[in-house]
Parts: sequence; structure tokens; C-alpha cells
Amino acid sequence: MISLQAMELNKVYKDIFELPLLEEIMEKGQYMTFKEGDVVMSSGQTVRFMPMLLSGSMKIMRTDEEGNELLLYYVDAYEGCAMTFTCCMQRHPSEIKAVAEEDIELLAIPVDVMDHWMIQYKSWRNYVMRTMHDRFNELLKTIDQIAFQKLDERLVRYLKEKQRVTGSSLLNLSHGQIAADLASSRVVISRLLKKLEEDKRLLLYRNQIKLLKEM
Repeated sequence: MISLQAMELNKVYKDIFELPLLEEIMEKGQYMTFKEGDVVMSSGQTVRFMPMLLSGSMKIMRTDEEGNELLLYYVDAYEGCAMTFTCCMQRHPSEIKAVAEEDIELLAIPVDVMDHWMIQYKSWRNYVMRTMHDRFNELLKTIDQIAFQKLDERLVRYLKEKQRVTGSSLLNLSHGQIAADLASSRVVISRLLKKLEEDKRLLLYRNQIKLLKEM
């Protein structure tokens, strides 16, 4: 059964998608829920659907052969994932790992109907291309951070982005989680967080971080 939030698709996308496409999205999309921390899609998994978020947010990560992970970007409510688009269209296994950043609702759009929509609906093609363009820019920002920013600057940006996504200045995060997302070590992250606390930019608790206005 489609939730009330799924019904909001008509309001959110009425100026983007044609009515027949909106009706197909509601008809073909499978309503799914995931709890915070659940893996929505694993690296190497066969991509059978494209997630269209209705509420909450997902973090998209790249995993290497040793299991190390790097945070690429977030997908918020009513957004799509560009990496999933490319895997869907080319029938490739997933090249990313998607994890629920908080409890989420989504519509799972089957791969087969996406091919049909690309041909039939100009608005869907525009949506896909715009999503890929926006995510590509976010990937460039991530590359810029790794190449040109110091780790302490990346850490501050990461914490601010977490605050934006969760809507709270109190973040439920362990030092190990941050280290994994930033492809660093727990020891280095703990040292940088302690320095930020000394500068009165945040407060450290057990598995929690409180961002202050000075952040």
C-alpha cells in the first residue's frame, strides 16, 4: 500500500512530470521502508530497481576490494541516485553501497519500466539527466576535498553536512563511523575532533557530537 507521503509525489512532481507518468510511477513503484543503518543496496548487487526517496535520506558510498568505504554524497527525499541510474540503464551490478542515514520510505522503480519511460516521457529523460549532472558535480566536490582540502577541513564540512541532512546539531556518530566515511583512521579523527572541542566548536559525548554555533 502506498503511504500518504507517496501521494505527495503528485504535489512535488506535478510541474516536472506529466500526469500519465505520475500515474505510472504510483502504479509501478513498490513502496518500501528501511530502518536507520539498513543497507538499501550493496556493491556488486544486481540492480533491479531505482530508489525514489519519499522521506529520510541515504548515504552513497564507494567500497574497495578490502572493504574500505568512502562517502560520496547523500540522497534526500524526492531525489534519485545517479549511480543507480547508470547501473540500471547499462544492466551493470551496483557500483555503490547505499545505506539509510535515518528511517526512510521509498518507491522502488523497476529497471524495465525505466527504459520505456526514457523513450516515452521527455520529462523522465530530463529528470534522469539533471540528477546525473547534479550528482556528478557533487562527486567533483568530493574529489576536490580529497585532493585539495586538509582532513580537518573535510571533517568540518562532513559534520555540517550531517547536520543539514539530519536537521539536528546533535549527531549520533562514533569516531569510527566518521573515520570510515572519510577514509581515515579512528585515531586521526579523534585527535581532530578533540582539537575542535578545544576550539569550542563542538562538544564530544559517547557516540554523540554536539555542534556549536561557532562551527
